[in-house]
Amino acid sequence: MNYEFFIARRYLFSKKSHHAINVISWISVCGVAIATMALVCTLSVFNGFQDLVAGLFTAFDPQLEVRLNEGRVLAADDPALEKLKKLECVETYTECVEGQALVVVGQHQVVVQVRGVDDSFLQQTETDELFYGDGEFVLRGDTCDYGILGIQLAAKLGLQASFADPIRIFAPKKGERVNMGNPMSSFNQDQLYSPGIVFMVKQSKYDANYILTSTGFARRLLDAQGQVTAIHLRVKDGVSVQRAKKMAEEVLGERFVVRDRYEQQEDVFHIMHIEKLIAYIFLTFILLVACFNIIGSLSMLMIDKKADVETLRNLGATNSQISHVFMLEGRMISLAGAVVGILLGVALCWVQQEFGIITMGDAEGSFIVDAYPVSVNALDLVIIFVTVLVVGWLAVWYPVRYLSKNLL
Repeated sequence: MNYEFFIARRYLFSKKSHHAINVISWISVCGVAIATMALVCTLSVFNGFQDLVAGLFTAFDPQLEVRLNEGRVLAADDPALEKLKKLECVETYTECVEGQALVVVGQHQVVVQVRGVDDSFLQQTETDELFYGDGEFVLRGDTCDYGILGIQLAAKLGLQASFADPIRIFAPKKGERVNMGNPMSSFNQDQLYSPGIVFMVKQSKYDANYILTSTGFARRLLDAQGQVTAIHLRVKDGVSVQRAKKMAEEVLGERFVVRDRYEQQEDVFHIMHIEKLIAYIFLTFILLVACFNIIGSLSMLMIDKKADVETLRNLGATNSQISHVFMLEGRMISLAGAVVGILLGVALCWVQQEFGIITMGDAEGSFIVDAYPVSVNALDLVIIFVTVLVVGWLAVWYPVRYLSKNLL
């Protein structure tokens, strides 16, 4: 065993001549441990919210979405798309036609996003808890088309999950100027009936703005015959989404962009990553302040161990070796605080996951979840551990060298 490490370990755990030094040393360990625990818990809460948002979006977003790199619509029979259909990794291929329209119900008028899909939509998404109402998922009948509204949109229009009278829907005709003498002639008009259900993704982006209907209806309304705005793909079980994405990109070429669910909501997750990074930076500064407590502990220890230092010098130890002893002492305090803090942080996260100790508010059901969600990420633990060690080393390196010259 390296004698410098042996001496540093003895200094950390042995009793000092002044009891206050022991107390300050363990206060230093506790300070680092608490800051480390705060890092673990805070980053885990951010992970929990990210997983929660991802889970909400995946109820509506496809596993893979294909769009044009430049432009908005493309031919449904594009040769590249025909190749895409034949990929072995593709389980379900769904054409999507999407655009804005105006819905009018009585005195209510709302601009909505119409998404036309076919019956394979049910295989594209996790729909177990997506639809609410006494009806069933149906997009078209023999003589009419059906529209499934987001629950918040239905509330805006004063509608229930099931409504008897059809809703009127308008979209501007492509390539036509508004006729001021007869403005309505410049719009495509149609009607949608209720299948007796609404959908709820628990995200206002969808619940307050979207209507699901058939591709045929969307094409008529939006003047998009023979066209699609996007292709939605579901990959076969056992196939990695990222592998399927790479295969699709190879088949489609540079004209198209293939996005997974996280990339489809890139703006949301980018903001969440920034917030997590800022929280990490602020808590690292708090950790740095906690590590400065180690300096006080080491300075008192140096004063207390002057006789031992003189003995080491008589035995042939150099000033650099003696300084290294106290440097190791500071690093061991950081290491002990890191290990204890990570263990405590993981334990608190487990308690929160199992029992939901810290709630979102007093009113039950007011939020999507009742308690703060947490998710411990192994990579985060590694980053936190390395951060504590690096910050601890930086916090004591220069002060210990300076104190060694002036106190020993």
